[in-house]
Amino acid sequence: MRHFGHVSPTVRKDLFHQEPAEFTGASPARIVAAALGATLYSPATRPTLARDIRKQAARGVVSMVLCLEDSISDADVAGAEENLVRQFTELEADGAEHPLLFIRVRTPEQIPDLVRRLGRSVSRLAGFVLPKFDERRGIAFLDAVAEAEAASGQPRLYAMPVLETPELLHLETRVEALAGISRTVNQYRDRVLALRLGVTDFCSAYGLRRTPDMTAYDVQIVAGVIADVVNVLSRADGTGFTVTGPVWEYFRNQQRLFKPQLRRSPFLEEGVEELRTALIEHDLDGLLREIELDRANGLLGKTCIHPAHVTPVHALSVVSHEEFCDAQDILRPERDGGGVMRSAYTNKMNEVKPHRAWAERTMLRAEVFGVAKEEVGFVDLLTAGLQV
Repeated sequence: MRHFGHVSPTVRKDLFHQEPAEFTGASPARIVAAALGATLYSPATRPTLARDIRKQAARGVVSMVLCLEDSISDADVAGAEENLVRQFTELEADGAEHPLLFIRVRTPEQIPDLVRRLGRSVSRLAGFVLPKFDERRGIAFLDAVAEAEAASGQPRLYAMPVLETPELLHLETRVEALAGISRTVNQYRDRVLALRLGVTDFCSAYGLRRTPDMTAYDVQIVAGVIADVVNVLSRADGTGFTVTGPVWEYFRNQQRLFKPQLRRSPFLEEGVEELRTALIEHDLDGLLREIELDRANGLLGKTCIHPAHVTPVHALSVVSHEEFCDAQDILRPERDGGGVMRSAYTNKMNEVKPHRAWAERTMLRAEVFGVAKEEVGFVDLLTAGLQV
């Protein structure tokens, strides 16, 4: 699979200076983690789940989480497990290419049990999402994933812990909670694909809910936790993990208190003002701003609960031609000794040593999401993705 693989080769050629690379679940973990993109969540109770997965794959979704936890009631868990087994059997039979599929479980015991019940269709499973992750629960969860992998004969089942416990949010327990999570995920480094942020649970601990006019970074108590998670768990010195962005909860028009956040000028230049209007009507202008803030704060990818959120996440993940030129210049072998230079676009300073880690991350993003042509902007990418 590849990002923008649902777009025709002719259109991709017009959009990309460097097209997104193909990848599979067997690709190196750093590639898979970076390529998760907009991870679409779906309740595991959906009776047409296999059909839904195929439909979303055709729309550009490359990773999905099938949820047995908070998205379904306690009474529905047994039925949802049975449904998952049926739906995976159907996916195995059709032989088509599907997104990376993860199951969000409630308990460690579910993991080996589900893998046993899936049988041959476990080949369609990329791994598990582990809720309410902390040091104590985390070890049991990760051991269960390792046990299930060994029993299934699969080459790799990944784990994606969700960081969402009150201990991580509360100031007096945060340092030790982060230290415990760090100890646990480092012990299982080859198993942990990415860390996910449960911002809805963070807000719940204080009875908060952000409006469509506000991003997670406008809720200061949440922004502080995100900063500390990145500080401890996503360092660019080789010890860090991919941390994905929080969920955007809105997808229908709400009454607004503030002006739209989406500038008019890019859409006027492209002659697609109606696209801007549609994005605002569906409360996606706030999502676009949050995606930009995710990347500025060290996050990559995003949890999504509506298909309409997927293409904006992917369009804003594509590396611009300007970013690519800067990263290339910084990483040239002859510049190993450091130094400073004017950028190829002559609008900024590129300092080799301080900007190297940024350049390396940018080139990884360029590999999985591609590099836009010089004249191609976000609106072009969004329009192409939505037209399919």
